[in-house]
Amino acid sequence: MFVVEMTAGLIARSTGLIADSLDMFADAAVYGLALYAVGRSVSLQVRAAHLAGVLQLILALGVLVEVIRRFVFGSEPESLIMMAVAFLALLANTGCLLLISKHREGGAHMKASWIFSANDVVINMGVIVAGALVAWTGSNYPDLIIGTVVGFIVLNGARRILALKS
Repeated sequence: MFVVEMTAGLIARSTGLIADSLDMFADAAVYGLALYAVGRSVSLQVRAAHLAGVLQLILALGVLVEVIRRFVFGSEPESLIMMAVAFLALLANTGCLLLISKHREGGAHMKASWIFSANDVVINMGVIVAGALVAWTGSNYPDLIIGTVVGFIVLNGARRILALKS
């Protein structure tokens, strides 16, 4: 989904889709780290979660820089592509959320995975709404706003994950 969303985001010139695609990339890394940490010591699980939190922090800052760049230089997002791809991502993220739901109270690595997946579902719905608003208003502001919201959601997720102790 990262590749699909990034490609569509570049084609559609959508900050929201690009931000969500980068979030998908970070999620894949988190899931990989969580799988690596399964059955290992609690301290390794916490370190894996914290590494994921640092990755999220870097991602959030990158997204916010991109929003500022697009605000300054402009963009014309394609609303139909935004909504269609965000809907596909919503299906994928809902599936992931359902798969890990029974393990969300596990170690720090599983709590981090749950936080990422729950954030993704909210973000996908936001991109769909932003796409509809872009279509309705003809403005790029809804896309820039959802890009900013994604940045702050990811930043908050990073904060929550870096605060995990076990």
